Amino acid sequence: MIKNDIELLKRGTEEIIPLDEFSSKLDRSEKENKPLIVKAGFDPTAPDIHLGHTVLLRKMRHFQDMGHMVYFLIGDFTGMIGDPSGKSETRNRLTREEVMENAETYKKQVFRILDNEKTKIVFNSSWCQSMTFADVLDLTARYNVARMLERDDFSNRYKDNKPISILEFMYPLVQGYDSVALKADIELGGTDQKFNLLVGRDLQREYGQEPQVIMTVPLLVGLDGVQKMSKSLNNYIGIEESPREIFGKVMSISDEVMFLYYELVTDVPREQINKSRKEMEAGELHPRDVKVKLAKEICRQLHNEEAADNAEAEFNRIFVKKDVPDDIDEYTIPEDEMTDGKIWIIKLLVLTGMAKSNGEARRLIKGGGVSINGEKMTDEDLEMLFDSESVIKVGKRRFVKIVP
Repeated sequence: MIKNDIELLKRGTEEIIPLDEFSSKLDRSEKENKPLIVKAGFDPTAPDIHLGHTVLLRKMRHFQDMGHMVYFLIGDFTGMIGDPSGKSETRNRLTREEVMENAETYKKQVFRILDNEKTKIVFNSSWCQSMTFADVLDLTARYNVARMLERDDFSNRYKDNKPISILEFMYPLVQGYDSVALKADIELGGTDQKFNLLVGRDLQREYGQEPQVIMTVPLLVGLDGVQKMSKSLNNYIGIEESPREIFGKVMSISDEVMFLYYELVTDVPREQINKSRKEMEAGELHPRDVKVKLAKEICRQLHNEEAADNAEAEFNRIFVKKDVPDDIDEYTIPEDEMTDGKIWIIKLLVLTGMAKSNGEARRLIKGGGVSINGEKMTDEDLEMLFDSESVIKVGKRRFVKIVP
């Protein structure tokens, strides 16, 4: 049974092109009780899915809950080309092995959000790999260079005499052809994908299909409150992270960004969001209380109610009461890593995984981000003897217990 909620589908979107076709497709799907084919592509260029990806995934889930079929397209073929969106120069290509390794993690993680029974996972190599050279030439004949250069990324690089490979021109064509192969009714993507999504509409017309409607969603701002959420910028919340880590990271975002998160990654009714915003601005509600509700809601969505409650209690113990969490990793220092029973503090931070390198460990200490048993460390050359249990804290949320 198809039952559409157009207002929920429109919530948190940047553009729906064209809106009148969107409404007609929804009306027709209800009258004919025929699910729409909703497509979203993800190039597996990094191994983990973060909260920024869930803006799109949650919109896909909305369609599923209304009775539609969602295609989660893993761009294993396009991932080896590399999306030029937002790039000022040609990006490095991934190997087939790297792409497939990342794709496996995607397949495991997406069902934290999507309904397994209403999701079809497809790989675009299944139709791209079998295309002959004649097929590729036929595809290129259906689009022109002038249209390609309308794209800001390409036109800016062309004006600046920066190289643009023919391979990069192929990316939007191949992504657009995915819509032809799937006969997509609707394609979802981030605002940076608008050009690629429109190419899909044009190619469907060229191949005699009804063109898809495109829906773009904003790119979620990361924990720094400035740049889009990205693993490479280390400003992300991974959907596989523990409830404690997720809760703590949400609590670290700014008050200004908080309501954007409410809008894009929760289903909290807008009336309730607006009410909280007004009460907070009027001084009737503390921003921390509003943020706690957000952190619990996100934890609940990615884990469950009990995990969200426990994460809040843990956060209060650590940051309000200044206690150590109940469940932290333990580490015993190998004897061959010590000299006369002592160990260099920098080496210890690297061995325990609290720092990735000696350089990072030094920066953490210089920045005042390392304490042992509540005492802040300031000496980078310190060698310590650990003859009893000790707790190392790095930053605000990372702990490890040293066990002799």
